Amino acid sequence: MAGKDIIIMRQKELKRLHVIHKVIEGELTQVAASEMSLLSERQIGRIVKRIREEGDKGIQHRSRGRESRRRLPKKLKDRVVMLYLQRYKGFGPTLTAEKLYEIDAIDLSKETVRKWLIEAGQWQKGRKSRTHRQWRERKAHCGEMVQMDGSHHDWFEGRRPKCVLMGYIDDATSRIFCRFHEYEGTIPAMDSYKRYIRKYGIPMSGYFDKHTTYKSPAEPSIEDEINGTEPLSEFGRALTELGVEIIHAHSPQAKGRVERMFKTLQDRLVKEMTIRGINTIEEANTFLKSYLSFHNKRFAVKPKAQNDLHRAIPKGLNLDKILCIRTERTLRNDSTIAHNGKFYQIQEATLSKKVLVEERVNGKMLITHNDTSLKFKEITTRPEKQQKPSRVSRQRKGHTPAVDHPWRKLNYQLFNKRQNRRKKLIEVAA
Repeated sequence: MAGKDIIIMRQKELKRLHVIHKVIEGELTQVAASEMSLLSERQIGRIVKRIREEGDKGIQHRSRGRESRRRLPKKLKDRVVMLYLQRYKGFGPTLTAEKLYEIDAIDLSKETVRKWLIEAGQWQKGRKSRTHRQWRERKAHCGEMVQMDGSHHDWFEGRRPKCVLMGYIDDATSRIFCRFHEYEGTIPAMDSYKRYIRKYGIPMSGYFDKHTTYKSPAEPSIEDEINGTEPLSEFGRALTELGVEIIHAHSPQAKGRVERMFKTLQDRLVKEMTIRGINTIEEANTFLKSYLSFHNKRFAVKPKAQNDLHRAIPKGLNLDKILCIRTERTLRNDSTIAHNGKFYQIQEATLSKKVLVEERVNGKMLITHNDTSLKFKEITTRPEKQQKPSRVSRQRKGHTPAVDHPWRKLNYQLFNKRQNRRKKLIEVAA
């Protein structure tokens, strides 16, 4: 029969056979062969003996071609396929496995069911399609687009609690700007952005993820639907007032430049701060001034076009009034407002019922009306509510009906009726 004398071996077995032949020919010792093959000396001795007796096919594993003792019976496989065709046609392997266990008391893994259905031609191997991502060329001009994100990491390697590094990277030049904060939120984003534009100017556009700081989770209002706009977060509102175009990434891979920047800083910056014994956010932000200059000299690239599109901050523009959290509040009849769980007394008369609360990045709070600041003070003490006197519950004494009470007579009559009915049922049954 053609192919009867062909010995099928794997590459690993071919390599091992070559070493064993060297041992048989006396060119290698069994100790050296065991080191090369990662086998014990006793196993090498057994293989040498087997090849001398059986030839080259003795290198094959003894269990090759044999059925596993743990193999499930064919009758069970046929029954599962039959049940699938009768009851679970169109079910996926996972759901089929669950129903086989719940209804038919057949406990099988979903992968076993998947394998059997594929072999029976009732299921096809499914491979998730990989999302196609197209390489995007860098922007040509510095300041044309800046990618921004926050990185939550153990930046101080346990020397203090974890914090966030707010990071900026220019898309055209890879020039970076960073600032440490306790958390990633609206105030840290505004504070770091304010420092960035004071240093480099206002960029043309910003590239962000869909964190609630940068993209509002609110549903569009009727006005938004009419105007074709989307609701803005406070940070998005501030950037819109500065004339910055807001672009949201649909995946982390889309803003890969800022993600790679964080990966580099989590290695290099962390080690630099460890060497210098920096243990606080204040010390780290001071160190960043010199570190960022060194980093940008080494890793920044030249843009295609030499023009810098960062815009200078217009004269007279109040950044603190733009980069703040604005909240509209309604004045009560006693000229007070509630904000963030606190009460404030407005000390000036105003005709309007609406005022604007501004929370600045420096921690200050202003209450304004028509761009005019109003005097106010916090109400720290409020009159306590008078507690109502607690009601004293009275315990009712138990009442025992008299012997001749109608209730007793009625219960006695019902008892007799039930007893008579029970006797009749017993007689009928007999």
